Order: sequence, then C-alpha cells, then structure tokens
Amino acid sequence: MLVRPRVDFCGTARRVLVAAAATVTLCVAATGARAATAQPAPAAAPSAAHLIETLGLHVAPQPVRERQGWHSPRIVLVNPELHELLPQLQQAAPHAKLIEMSAASARELAGADAALGVCSAEVLSKAKQLQWIQWLAAGVERCVQQPLVRERHMLLTNLQRTMGPSMAEHVLGMMLVLSRHLDYFLKQQQQAHWVKDDDAQAPQLADLEGRTVLVVGLGGIGTEVARRAHAFGMRVIATRASGRTGPDFVSYVGLPDELPKLAKDADFIVNCTPLTPQTTGVFNKEFFATLKPDAYFISVGRGRSTVTADLIAALASGGLAGAGLDVVDPEPLPPDSPLWHLPNVIITPHVSADTPFAEEQRNAVVVENLRRYAAGEPMLSVVDVERGY
Repeated sequence: MLVRPRVDFCGTARRVLVAAAATVTLCVAATGARAATAQPAPAAAPSAAHLIETLGLHVAPQPVRERQGWHSPRIVLVNPELHELLPQLQQAAPHAKLIEMSAASARELAGADAALGVCSAEVLSKAKQLQWIQWLAAGVERCVQQPLVRERHMLLTNLQRTMGPSMAEHVLGMMLVLSRHLDYFLKQQQQAHWVKDDDAQAPQLADLEGRTVLVVGLGGIGTEVARRAHAFGMRVIATRASGRTGPDFVSYVGLPDELPKLAKDADFIVNCTPLTPQTTGVFNKEFFATLKPDAYFISVGRGRSTVTADLIAALASGGLAGAGLDVVDPEPLPPDSPLWHLPNVIITPHVSADTPFAEEQRNAVVVENLRRYAAGEPMLSVVDVERGY
C-alpha cells in the first residue's frame, strides 16, 4: 500500500508554502521582459514540486500572464471557509486586497479580479472584472453551470487529487465493513451477544483478495482507490472518459460505453465520476440489472449520478448485495428515505474527504495557486469548462 509521510510532508508543505522568504522558483515560464511587467510576488517554495509530484497535479503548459486580460490581482474575494488561511493567502499575494465575501462592498465586488471558493450567479453578475476562480473542491458542476463562466471565458481551477487519498481510504473502509459484515457484529456487540460459529443467522464473511473491483472514473480519486484495492490483492478494472491509459496496477481501462460489460463481472463497483450531463443518472435500473446479485455498489462521486429510486429497488429486491454511500440524491437524505433502513447499506453524510490530511493538501494548493496567479506563472489543476472537470 502507498505510504505517505503525512506529518513531515504536510507540515513542511504548509510552513514552506507560506514563507515569503523562499528564493527558489518552481517554474520559470516567462522571459525576463515579461517578468518585468508583473508585480513581485513570493517565490515558489522548493517543496511545491514535491506537492505537485506527490499528488500528480497537472501544471498548465502556459503561464497565466499570457492569458488575455491578466494582471496581478488587486482585489480577491475569499470564501469565509478560508478565514483561518487568510495570513498565508496574504503572503502569497502581498499586493492584493483580500476580502471575505461577507464583508465585501458593492464597489469591491465590482472591482474583484479573482475569487477563492466563490462562484454564485449573484456574485458573477456583480463582479464584472473577475478573471479567475479557484474552486474549493474537485467537483465543479455548480460553477461550470453558471453561464457567465463560459461567456467571459473565466479561468477556473479546482482541487482535484488533493482529496483522493482520504476518500480512497473511506472507500476501502466501506468495502471491508460490507464484505466482513462488521455492521452486523457491531449490533451484536451492543447487545452483549457472542455469535456462535454454528449460528445460522450469522452472515458469511468474504475476503477482498481475488475479488474484482470496477472503478468508474479513473481520475484522481479513482486512481487512489485503484492503488489501495490492488494492494489488497484485488483485480482492478476501470473506466475513464479521457482514454484507455492507466497505471500498471489497473489491469484494464475501458471507455464509458463499456461500463455495462465491465460491471457484470465486478464484485465491487465504485463510483468516482464527476457530475456531468454524461454521468447524471448513469447508475440506473438498467445498470443495476447487469450486476451480480452478490455485488456491492460504493459511491463517493456525486449523488445525482445515481437514480436513487432504482438503487433502492435493486437493494430491496436482492439484486444487489449492499451499498456504501457517502453521496446521495438528494442531500441531505430525507429522514423518510428507505435507504436508512435497508440492510447492508452504509450511509455517511458526504464526509469522506473531511480529514486533517486532506485539508492540509487542499490549503497548500489554494495558497500555491494564488501565489502563481499573482506572479503570472502556470496554474495548477485548470478545469476544462466544456468537459466539466
């Protein structure tokens, strides 16, 4: 299994990324003449290269200063969720005025150049100078659906891959609970009941080793799921929209139209897809009908990729052995939903990425991207607005 030096890397990345005294730049992407036109900004820390390599982040091929209309930001709108990160953000862009949305005046909104975690229709209609949006999650469906993002050709970056390791551990945890029926034994524990070997009511335990897992959406999250599943001795297959290439630990990578064929032989199906028109409702009645009755469905992508009524019907009829759901549709799940009471179903309230490790990585990328934008350097994790991820 992949071993990450969590304490040393995260702590170092946070301290070094926010240090204004760093003198080594990560990318020299502009000529001296171009650099002279940009306002000075703190140099990228050497550990930023480690951050990029460790997470597998994509670096834009061209420096952002080459975008039409770019200039070092004067006003940056900040989501209140980033309040504690404000000192680091200010060091990353010392010449910019950082304003939390709750305190922004109409004049400040009108003059804002960039926004961190802000992408509502109301703000976009008022912030007519906005050039760049840093979204605070991997899924950007709420932002790319805003017409003004497309009309103004805004630069949109996200936090892809920063949450992959934590979410992948959540997936493996659900797979173990379901295959080992730990929920059943926890209930017996609460009743102080020792289940005997010959108890006919006791569920049959199963190993992950040798089982087949289908990762639907082999992106940042899906790749980390695949890595860990392979370490458990599982056979890993996957689908991805961008092509058939994948890491060595994935035995086969198919295109999205191969999903039904690959799903029929899988023991576990893991939804890691972004929400796009193509993935909305893809896990439906027809899909569940192709699965083996002893298969498990795990979902950490987006809730709307699954037709909830069809999932309930598959579980209730025995057409599916169980499900692990960190995302559902709608959210929050209503108290009267049958999903709450179906056996072999684990529901967590969209928390698979809520770990200190994931937060460290998210914050490091937000700070680094603001530094890069202020300096005019190549950006990290640029979203293809047309594709939606």
